[in-house]
Amino acid sequence: MSPRLAAARRLVVKIGSALVVDATQAAPRTSWLASLAEDIADLRHRGVEVLVVSSGAIALARRSLGLTARRLRLEEKQAAAAVGQIRLAQAWSEALSAHGLIAAQLLLTLDDTEDRRRYLNARATLATLLQLGAIPVINENDTVATTEIRFGDNDRLAARVAEMVAADQLILLSDIDGLYTADPKRDPGATHIPEISAITPEIEAMGGEPPPGYSSGGMRTKLAAARIATGAGVAMAIAQGHVDHPLRALEKGARRTWFLPAPEGRSARKRWILGSLQPLGSYTIDAGAARALTAGRSLLPAGVTALAGQFERGDPVLVQGPEGKILARGLSAYASADAARIIGHRSEAIEAILGWRGRDEIIHRDDLALL
Repeated sequence: MSPRLAAARRLVVKIGSALVVDATQAAPRTSWLASLAEDIADLRHRGVEVLVVSSGAIALARRSLGLTARRLRLEEKQAAAAVGQIRLAQAWSEALSAHGLIAAQLLLTLDDTEDRRRYLNARATLATLLQLGAIPVINENDTVATTEIRFGDNDRLAARVAEMVAADQLILLSDIDGLYTADPKRDPGATHIPEISAITPEIEAMGGEPPPGYSSGGMRTKLAAARIATGAGVAMAIAQGHVDHPLRALEKGARRTWFLPAPEGRSARKRWILGSLQPLGSYTIDAGAARALTAGRSLLPAGVTALAGQFERGDPVLVQGPEGKILARGLSAYASADAARIIGHRSEAIEAILGWRGRDEIIHRDDLALL
């Protein structure tokens, strides 16, 4: 049975730049925002906690800064974000305050969700805001984020937020009403898919390139978001946003695609590891080690045949089988320089090789999440 919006107790709603910003005026779409704020107020009155992930800061500032004629350099995007965040926060504050709701702004970078301590701090802040009845409005902190620490799109940021706060549902409001077997703008025979129980390679192949314009997302990033969200036990929907009262329309049965949450439960730590967006390296393992991981065991140095990347102890890495298939994500117990010296050796030899006694496992099973 497909999830129902009315059944959610905690909901994350993601809105892209094209929905928030009137491209012809480079101004907030105040009428549309007012309709969405009314939807949020209706949900709040029924006891649903709502968090918003909103794009639009850079788009709101481009014209006032004279940055509309060309592709922006990183520092120009950061400057535009610094100006646009004020306008974006004001637009949300005005829309929500009309219904007696308090907007709270929270800016995140990739590091805030990848670093365990900062992740827990951000989660505590969001939980407190919800307890106080505020509506968190979250965006990527583009004023300081560089290429190396950016999410690059707010679809995946929204999925990480949904995982972070243990949301029931994540709604991605878009310019399309769900996932199709092909791009419906190019293929008139494309078929809408109302529900997806598992994100298979065939489903992933239906994602395309990011669209032109303000948005940096596209169906490919929405599928990446779906993998993060459903792996954390969060149901996710892609729904049409270019209508007034989009959440009310979804609740009344508007066409959408639901991605069902993975049936198996995961601990908060495993969900965090699995949702890691920026692995810094990888281990390639042999068939015996792959079988051991499937049986719930740790990854030992003897089972590793190669490594790639530069990383430190505790950094996220991928684990791939002998054929190159990604099997798991985990936190390495060794920096890459030390790991390169001990892979292929038995754990008893680690102290003699490195000159100091480390962990027997190169990734402990508690720090490992299978895909």
